[in-house]
Amino acid sequence: MDPTPAVAAPSLFSLAGQTALITGATRGIGAACAIALAEAGADICLVVRPGTTQCAAVDTIAATGRTVKTVECDLSDLEGVKRVFQAALDAMGGQIHILVNCAGIQRRSPAVQFSESDWDDVLNVNLKSVWLLSQAAGNHMVPLRRGKIINFCSLLTFQGGFTVPAYASAKGALGQLTKALSNEWSKDNVQVNGIAPGYIATDMNEKLLADPTRLRQISERIPAGRWGEPRDFAGPVVFLASAASQYVCGEILVVDGGWMGR
Repeated sequence: MDPTPAVAAPSLFSLAGQTALITGATRGIGAACAIALAEAGADICLVVRPGTTQCAAVDTIAATGRTVKTVECDLSDLEGVKRVFQAALDAMGGQIHILVNCAGIQRRSPAVQFSESDWDDVLNVNLKSVWLLSQAAGNHMVPLRRGKIINFCSLLTFQGGFTVPAYASAKGALGQLTKALSNEWSKDNVQVNGIAPGYIATDMNEKLLADPTRLRQISERIPAGRWGEPRDFAGPVVFLASAASQYVCGEILVVDGGWMGR
């Protein structure tokens, strides 16, 4: 692995001259991360659903002066996922320096009633698509001896949760995949790390936010005194995408307002 560059500390966080591919960036945490990477100097390629005609993140990124492109893919279409990385390379002039796997879906049901189709949907989008994209990224980055891969994990990487057996299984496995790829690729100067969000005010948690009892129970346990917001991930994602985290390998950075510490 290359050493951390001998430059002034603020320069370690610059992403000037780099390109990032990010899934799940049309809204929520993913959009905040894409915008933050652009603000740090990276050009951005967003994976969007087929037929997407409007994406606020595209306009916001363009306003920073950075290049922003999109490639279309439904991440439940695994054959389509296998083509995404090459499509992004073509769109970005043959270079991807950063991969952020942020897309995810949720299905809720008691375990005894959880359907096989829901299980397959969640595992395919939340785990297998990440594996396929990461493998493609590794094939590009390892020979070049440079790259960053950031996987969005979850508190359920560490905890079991309730009525979300597929999601907990996928996110638990994603934590191990992150470590496994880091073990192989760190020597090749490719850092693979994860971010585990706590309770964040996004669409995925709308049912919890609309349940007064669960909202109160969860809010009372968060030491920070509030739910997280997408912008809370701007700093963590830039850190893990930049030279500032050069010697950080196989870590899962928990961003949860202190939830896991209680």
